Amino acid sequence: MTTAAPLLPPADWRDFLALTKPRVMTLVVFTGLCGMLAAPASIHPVIGFTAILCIALGAGAAGALNQWYEADLDAAMRRTQKRPLPDGRMDRQSALHFGVGLAAFSVILMGLAVNLVAAAILTVSILFYVLVYTVWLKRRTPQNIVIGGAAGAFPPMIGWAAATGDMAVLPVLMFLLVFLWTPPHFWALALFVKTDYANAGVPMLPVVAGERVTRHQIGLYTIPMAIAAVAPWPLGLTGPVYGGVSVATTAIFALLALRVATRRQGEGDAMKPEKRLFRYSILYLFVIFGALVADRWIFA
Repeated sequence: MTTAAPLLPPADWRDFLALTKPRVMTLVVFTGLCGMLAAPASIHPVIGFTAILCIALGAGAAGALNQWYEADLDAAMRRTQKRPLPDGRMDRQSALHFGVGLAAFSVILMGLAVNLVAAAILTVSILFYVLVYTVWLKRRTPQNIVIGGAAGAFPPMIGWAAATGDMAVLPVLMFLLVFLWTPPHFWALALFVKTDYANAGVPMLPVVAGERVTRHQIGLYTIPMAIAAVAPWPLGLTGPVYGGVSVATTAIFALLALRVATRRQGEGDAMKPEKRLFRYSILYLFVIFGALVADRWIFA
């Protein structure tokens, strides 16, 4: 005689919101908004709002599908055990239907209300995060963050395309900035939560290659990231406001990354340099994209 699986109580709206990874979505929406506002074209406020809404919904859909696929990993990691699926507040089928529905709605709305170019890039970003990063790379290679980082780098291009209907050099450089920023950002996090990743069997770089290699890689990836961050100014794509802010904030990032790269394992510190770098890296992206918009408005 078999016993039926216990029915889960209905998930409430907070559980569905948690599926969208709202903290991650904040940065995604902000870079998408800045890409739109930095574009050399005006956009109707209603269409602009719709575009940003679609970016948010698309990011939320990707987050929900990521949690649907990685429910077993989340259950094994202390920092993710309280998410709706591993905590038993929602069944996996509900998460799957929610993610797929949200993704389809965001892309269709973007295509109908904004333009097909923005909708196409949004589609690629969702599929890249779910299929390439989550399904293919995450459990297979320590390069998961390096390649998968492209998924979070699309929003500035989507915002730009929403305003202009095409693409240009500046949004591509913003894509490269976020793409190259992602490995130092996530590897800094992985250095102080590597036990979580090890317990879940995720081959993050600190787990499979050790702290020393990870610290050196953080330093190495900071170099091309810095070039991508500052490049719009000497190329004449931005003015001195962006130039000054990008140089100053990137220099701080580089100093923090250098401290991480040269820190010896076990060296005492009230706050580990990787935590400083991780926290600053989030602020860094907000400031540098904000400077991009300020520069565009001042020198338009």
